[in-house]
Amino acid sequence: MSFFKRLKEKLTGKTSEEQIQQETIEETTEEKEEVEQPIADVAAEPEQEHPLAQAEQVEETVEEETKAVEEEQAEKEKKPSAWSITQKFKMGLAKTRDTFTSKVNDLIARYRKVDEEFFEELEEILLQADVGFETVMELMDELRFEVQRKNMNDTKGIYEIICEKLVEIYEKGEEGISELNLQPEGELTVILFVGVNGVGKTTTIGKLAHRLKNQGKKVMLAAGDTFRAGAIEQLQIWGDRVGCEVIKQSEGSDPAAVIYDAINAAKKRGVDVLICDTAGRLQNKVNLMKELEKIHRVISREIPNAPHEVLLALDATTGQNALIQAQTFKEATNVTGIVLTKLDGTAKGGIVLAIRNKLNIPVKFVGLGEKIDDLQPFDPERYVYGLFADSLDKELSKAE
Repeated sequence: MSFFKRLKEKLTGKTSEEQIQQETIEETTEEKEEVEQPIADVAAEPEQEHPLAQAEQVEETVEEETKAVEEEQAEKEKKPSAWSITQKFKMGLAKTRDTFTSKVNDLIARYRKVDEEFFEELEEILLQADVGFETVMELMDELRFEVQRKNMNDTKGIYEIICEKLVEIYEKGEEGISELNLQPEGELTVILFVGVNGVGKTTTIGKLAHRLKNQGKKVMLAAGDTFRAGAIEQLQIWGDRVGCEVIKQSEGSDPAAVIYDAINAAKKRGVDVLICDTAGRLQNKVNLMKELEKIHRVISREIPNAPHEVLLALDATTGQNALIQAQTFKEATNVTGIVLTKLDGTAKGGIVLAIRNKLNIPVKFVGLGEKIDDLQPFDPERYVYGLFADSLDKELSKAE
């Protein structure tokens, strides 16, 4: 199966051909049941029921079927479709696409064959999108090898190779790297959020809590950022908004003590997920890192193997500065995943690849807008689609 066909299935959840086949099978089955059912009834029940009893039975059946259809429809509306999620990535990466993809399109239009000059210009475009030097060099090597292997004489088909290699470089042969490490039912999952002030950490915590609640989880928040003025109140507002209890103390309290109280409260109340906020004063680096280490020790003492996730919130609009922050926090605590906020607000969305490739930390969530449901689990295929959506739409229609 070609890359475009695989991409289409991933983005839509099912190919149009499969949907038609499935609908045809369901219609045929329903028609067959309607024809066979009266025959079976006659054979089993030679005596005819009273008309009133038959009417009541039909009415009950209709009510049951209507209820089942309504429940199924409500469930579908509750869960976003694969295509609607894909569209969020498309809209969220519009700024990057407007600058990055237009340059790639212009490059492909100007070159009839893929030669060294073509690669040098493509390299420059990728660097401008903050893909990162190491990642660009790796991608160029992969592209050169693939072009040579396929003996490509022109730029036709170069989009497919670029997209496929970007996904491969991100995934590095690992599956499920973007999934949260949630514990089995009945066990408490502790998620520790770290990151500097101003990156949207508290807002992201609120959005993640909303997401987990919609999945049926009982969520609690811990106001561990006792240093920044207004941080506790801001988290409380989010807690009220999404319907989560917030464990807090007064401003200036020991953050580790707040987390300790929150863990005990979560255990008593049968909470599924505890999300802990922390301070982000990077200018006071030594004290901040000591504080994070202390919080980590308290959590590990109360719950072995916890925290189960240490998520670092980074502002995508800061580009390479986000990479420096990630390196700093990685030294202080075992960061298990990145939450890249404000991806919709930058033209340098290539930072996703730079973070993954240089630090070997997966991006678990991305912020694609201001709405409460615009925090989405990161997906490499949807990300690449978002980068090249305008051009890929044409290629995907050809692949049908």
